[in-house]
Amino acid sequence: MGRLKITLIRGLAGKPEKHIKAVRSLGLKKVGQWVVLPDNPMVRGNIKVAHYMLKVEEVKDETA
Repeated sequence: MGRLKITLIRGLAGKPEKHIKAVRSLGLKKVGQWVVLPDNPMVRGNIKVAHYMLKVEEVKDETA
């Protein structure tokens, strides 16, 4: 499986609690913060919930 770079591009203020929890479970707290996570169903599900607040990019593995 690949990896995903996920960046928070919108603030959490005024958003539904479900969306805030999804973003927090990805490890994001501040606008502009990014994380690299494995591409798995849990991560994809959280991205789907809060897709409009996130920028998602695939990261190429350099060990190939």
